[in-house]
Amino acid sequence: VQLQAYGGGLVQAGGSLRLSCAASGRTLSNYVMGWFRQAPGKEREFVAGISRSGGSKYYADSVKGRFTISRDNAKNTVYLQMNSLKPEDTAVYYCAADKQPWWAVPRNFANEYDSWGQGTLVTVSS
Repeated sequence: VQLQAYGGGLVQAGGSLRLSCAASGRTLSNYVMGWFRQAPGKEREFVAGISRSGGSKYYADSVKGRFTISRDNAKNTVYLQMNSLKPEDTAVYYCAADKQPWWAVPRNFANEYDSWGQGTLVTVSS
């Protein structure tokens, strides 16, 4: 599956952004989806994951209560709504697909994911 993430940009602390990840080539409903991010000089880290049906969602502790992951399988798109943004949220954000059975829950290790989008930069100014 080919993934394209978009929606990043420059926002002030406390603001909001909505990232989208559009899939092509395969039906997105066959994949567990995740969002990861990588800040300069740091390793890529898990942000949020969502099961194939959307019934299970997991978040990193650092974004819990501020970010919301969702998906629209009919539109082959996954979203990440980011509210109350902080300067430490500044990073390149990547969406990723993990081909798993329908009952699988999202995993938080990057090497478990099969396909990656190109990333979209989010910059939060203080």
